[in-house]
Amino acid sequence: MDVARLAGVSQKTVSRVFNDEPYVSADVRRRVLDAAEQLGYRRNNAARALASGRTRSIGVVTLGTALYGPASLLMGVEKVVRDTGYALRVVNTVEGDPAGIAGAVGSLLDQGVDGIVVSEPIDEPAGVPLSVDVPVLVIGAPSPVTSPTVLSAGDSADLLARTATEHLLELGHVTVHHLAGPRRWFAARDRLAGWRAALTEHGRPLPPVVEGDWSAASGYRAGRELARLPDLTAVFAANDDMAIGLVRALTEAGLRVPQDVSVVGFDDIPVAAYVTPPLTTVRQPFDAVAQEGLKRLVHVIENPGADPLPHSEPPVDLVVRDSTGPAPASPRTRAASVNGGGAARD
Repeated sequence: MDVARLAGVSQKTVSRVFNDEPYVSADVRRRVLDAAEQLGYRRNNAARALASGRTRSIGVVTLGTALYGPASLLMGVEKVVRDTGYALRVVNTVEGDPAGIAGAVGSLLDQGVDGIVVSEPIDEPAGVPLSVDVPVLVIGAPSPVTSPTVLSAGDSADLLARTATEHLLELGHVTVHHLAGPRRWFAARDRLAGWRAALTEHGRPLPPVVEGDWSAASGYRAGRELARLPDLTAVFAANDDMAIGLVRALTEAGLRVPQDVSVVGFDDIPVAAYVTPPLTTVRQPFDAVAQEGLKRLVHVIENPGADPLPHSEPPVDLVVRDSTGPAPASPRTRAASVNGGGAARD
């Protein structure tokens, strides 16, 4: 068989892959499917769907946005779904449309998907949850649907935020200010909760929260505001873009990062290592979350009635670079002289 020869496996292995039998490694499955695609071989999925009652497809509901976090997570999901041999159906929602999730889920159910991934980061009041009869994986948010099987993944943002905050406390900072994302986003609320929990646990004061909109421009505006505070020595920003804008504003105000003010971001976007100074940040494990979540979803699709696989989150990955350092000895004197000299511009 040409597919077996090109993939370097036996004909029996090719048959097992095409029949979606278990105990075939992801690498072997991918080699067989790649070889079949090169040779123009296509499985008769319609016939197989009639025989098995499954379409071998997974639907994804996601916010239509170019923001780094949601876009990276969608890329991770797409890669994992492709590697499992399932087809992918993606429906984008629009921010501000409370009926968007219900419409997206309904569209996917009309296409006969075997399972649904909900990667919807914004809290849209949608009324009564939609009931579905296929397994659902919800990433980083409460489930907007009801189903006999609802799985979760990517729900450790509060732990990541705690780690970022505790890193600054361990450097000797008395407290940590927080530049939050928009409150309608589940991720922003989780990171805010993690920051607050870390300060409360260590008995530290809770400064007022400044809110941005995930953009560098909003981080810059927040930085101009925060630079006026005489006790400012550390800031945890809810994403890297805002952190980068914040650092720019602090620098223009005459404050050095990290000698005067330490800054931690969140996400580890590709440019974070190349700004000045290179940004300390918490790396989001998008690929690992997608891999773990999709593995559990496929398991319940292919094993109806079986217990779900155990849920686990990837370890926290704090990437320490040059934007954080020990707390300055006398922040109030330092800041007063800077602001008194007129360096903080309005």
